[in-house]
Amino acid sequence: MIRLQNVCLNYDGGPNILDNIDLALDEGSFHFLTGPSGAGKTSLLKLIFLAHRPSAGQLDLFGQNVTKLTRAQLAMMRRQIGVVFQDFRLIDHLSVYQNVTLPLRIAGKREAAYRDNVIELLRWVGLGHQMDTKPETLSGGEKQRAAIARA
Repeated sequence: MIRLQNVCLNYDGGPNILDNIDLALDEGSFHFLTGPSGAGKTSLLKLIFLAHRPSAGQLDLFGQNVTKLTRAQLAMMRRQIGVVFQDFRLIDHLSVYQNVTLPLRIAGKREAAYRDNVIELLRWVGLGHQMDTKPETLSGGEKQRAAIARA
């Protein structure tokens, strides 16, 4: 569940980019966010995946008011959120497998605990045969699937 109540966002005390946003998204639901350039779509998404904190209002994720969390608690919460960026943000010198497992390694997970699951996931998204491939050789669709697997 994602809930925003009277959420505002501004940068460095400037004018509000988002002003009194109320939004509730149920777990498992599917939504589109559309609007003209400059309408605040990216800013709203950055709030939801915790790249920004609201300037005012309340943001609840996973049943927690994240506006009250410490930096350390926010960092832990971010680990529960997967994001696929428009440019995919794959690291060129790492293989597909290494890109997908990077968040797990950063979190201190042991490879033995996730290797089989990641290999199965790569097969599921159609990249099992390319897990040792570098991103520069992948098509746009393959890069997108690698980013989805990483998320």
